[in-house]
Amino acid sequence: MWGRMRRREFLIESGRAALSVSILPFVACSRGIQPSAELQDGTSWKTLIADLEKQIPELMDAAAVPGLSIAIINDAKLLWRQGFGVGIDNDTVFEAASTSKPLFAYAVMKLCEKGVMDLDTPLTRYTPERFLEGDPRLDLITARHLLSHTSGLPNWRSKEEPLAIHFTPGEKWSYSGEGYSYLQSVVTHLTGGRVNPKDCHRFEAGFEVCATDPDIDAYMKANLLVPFGMASSGYLWTGTMEARMARGHNPEGKPAETSRKPTGPSVARYGMAGGLCTTPTDYARFLTEIIDPKPADAFRLNQYSLEEMLRPQVKRNPQSSWALGWQIEHTENGDFLRHGGGNPGYSCFVAASVDRKSGYVIMTNSEDKGYLEVIAKLISGETLSRFLGGKLRASTD
Repeated sequence: MWGRMRRREFLIESGRAALSVSILPFVACSRGIQPSAELQDGTSWKTLIADLEKQIPELMDAAAVPGLSIAIINDAKLLWRQGFGVGIDNDTVFEAASTSKPLFAYAVMKLCEKGVMDLDTPLTRYTPERFLEGDPRLDLITARHLLSHTSGLPNWRSKEEPLAIHFTPGEKWSYSGEGYSYLQSVVTHLTGGRVNPKDCHRFEAGFEVCATDPDIDAYMKANLLVPFGMASSGYLWTGTMEARMARGHNPEGKPAETSRKPTGPSVARYGMAGGLCTTPTDYARFLTEIIDPKPADAFRLNQYSLEEMLRPQVKRNPQSSWALGWQIEHTENGDFLRHGGGNPGYSCFVAASVDRKSGYVIMTNSEDKGYLEVIAKLISGETLSRFLGGKLRASTD
């Protein structure tokens, strides 16, 4: 059973479709270097990849990070992918932690586009169940507030700090996993999910959550993961996923002793906030749909919805804003999408440039400070910055 979901305080806040998506062209270029391939600035990417192949193992050794997998997108194509560490390869599955949130935000935007819900309608109008009793400000909270972390809800409730709304919704920014959990419960209701009272579990502060039928895993697979070609991804494990799952390591660098196999109640509680299990290659497929979108269809957003999703909604600090599901970092070289995450045993980081149609996904089976050191040096260094088109801040603010 999962314990309390935790967010890495670094860089984050750092109808079924057939699986006939164009997967082969996306992966093919990772199997061999094309001699003429260059970045937009004329730099040979063979040289930069060679730098990473040398640099990443050295950083991992110095910081005692057991495993890392990376995928790089250039010109909206998968340029390179590689796993580092014992037992880590391109098919290894990791917990995506809080980088699960952008996928849920995308699914919510599609529901709004279809008229199932509205970004600015209070969620209490969609379901008779109240997420919190005794505070009339709950009737102000909308999907926009929750996706942009402006609801006033805390990150996660605890025995010491019971669930409460800490400011008027929309007033300011404050990261909230509880907000995504609340929105997930509403989306589940609107898409036909029925609570199973025979499969329940108590989480933080005794909060009871029950599995649903159908579950959110089935909905996300049918409406996003399968249409986008993310065949190795899900929230409830398949046998194949379980066999390929990277073993998490604790802050002391020791392998986890117990399985973190998701259950129906744990996915109902944490799934959209941090429960995605995936590979960097699969996540890169989703990221490509953001930076180089295909035409709108039953699953893909239209131009207006995607622009609204990526539009800064609230200023977080002078260097960054929050959109709907994404943090936007403002730099002298333009704006960059970013999101990071950390669950017990796992950490990851995602960044992308819409203008350059480039980005990268980094996932590890480490949750100690060594991961922070590796990511800080990679994203602020010259090599990944060349791929992305600019350096990102490696800070905790």
